[in-house]
Amino acid sequence: MNVCIIGLGLIGGSMALDLKKRGFSDSIIGVDNNVQHANIAKLSGLVEETVPLESGITQSDLIILATPIDATKGLLPEVLDLCLGTDKVVTDVGSTKAGIIEKVMNHPNRAQFVAAHPMAGTEFSGPLAAISRLFDYKTAIICERQQSAETAVNLVVRMFETLHMNVIFMEAHQHDVSAAYVSHISHLTSFALSLAVLEKEKDEKRILDLASGGFASTVRLAKSSAEMWVPVFDQNATYILEVLDTYIEKLNLFRKSIEEKKLDQLTELIHESNKIQKIL
Repeated sequence: MNVCIIGLGLIGGSMALDLKKRGFSDSIIGVDNNVQHANIAKLSGLVEETVPLESGITQSDLIILATPIDATKGLLPEVLDLCLGTDKVVTDVGSTKAGIIEKVMNHPNRAQFVAAHPMAGTEFSGPLAAISRLFDYKTAIICERQQSAETAVNLVVRMFETLHMNVIFMEAHQHDVSAAYVSHISHLTSFALSLAVLEKEKDEKRILDLASGGFASTVRLAKSSAEMWVPVFDQNATYILEVLDTYIEKLNLFRKSIEEKKLDQLTELIHESNKIQKIL
């Protein structure tokens, strides 16, 4: 089994580490248009070699697109074109799915593509951020299973199981709604809180002096890459706007309770929010 990973950042690099370590792949080939990232990935042993796109696909049985959403949408048709007439399998790791699937809906090689989203990550980016066991015991989602060949789905499921992930199947729109509520809004609120604090508190040293573990964990995601997240917010805008409206509504409830000194209502809101712990 030879694997080509296109995009050697946190996700692609971390997949390379464990797929090789756990024996899924005999060889990991890397493709990245960032020369520095490609060199780091090769020198650090994430991949055996880095090659141009066409060469990587030619040498591989499984091709993983681990690029930002906008790049994935642009590359996927070309990658599927290069796989025509073969049994090569293509998958992706994008955190929005409907737009990507729609892009290749009528492609003659659509059945060899498995739309996927391994829900794992950190606030860091690039090949130096790659870590082993990033995906252990996390959830991997495969969307529109019925549009993919059974053999292709089975291979991608085996890949995720090698990464010790729990695989579930969803429709693309269900995935995008859920991702907006449990992932995308977390990043947006972290970015917004960071901006609010920076605007109010001009003395950076004072911010750092007062910052505790709670603040650090809340704004941790504000260190995430704009290059990755702007395309996500764009592609999933409909559902993100929906969750933003709900979030603003809840913030206004807290604001009104505090402003009008309705402490019983404030207590009730906090108690209601505590119920999330039972789910988590």
